[in-house]
Amino acid sequence: MLRDIKIISANKKATHDYFIEETFQAGIELVGTEVKSLRVGRCNLKESFVKIINNEAYILGMHISPYEKGNIFNKDPLRNRKLLLHRKEINKLIGAATKDGYTIVATKIYFKGSLVKIDVALAKGKKLHDKRQSIAKKDMQRETQREFKEKFR
Repeated sequence: MLRDIKIISANKKATHDYFIEETFQAGIELVGTEVKSLRVGRCNLKESFVKIINNEAYILGMHISPYEKGNIFNKDPLRNRKLLLHRKEINKLIGAATKDGYTIVATKIYFKGSLVKIDVALAKGKKLHDKRQSIAKKDMQRETQREFKEKFR
């Protein structure tokens, strides 16, 4: 049975600053008011990253705005949240993140059915010239798309 996927937030900065090597789908440990806030779309992944603490994966720096209709049950918007990954996946991330230049970043957060999932990527940092190349490549693709549209109007 296919479940519908509704993207809440995507980290466009991650694809700009890093080469994405491998992605993992993880669950995330949330409280009720955070889920309600995510349903409204109040989340920011821009400055977030994943850190392995005591052989468990946590996401740090992810901002989930407090639920407007919530009261004392609202939690800190920038609190550390535990990611739900299999042991094999955590071990793979630990091994790869110890290599020089590699980091673990969150690329997008979404609803898969009624569950909140987050895509975590193993990424290698881009140098300045790599960023320039990727920007030039995107500009060229945009220009060819524009020419293609004008040609077939």
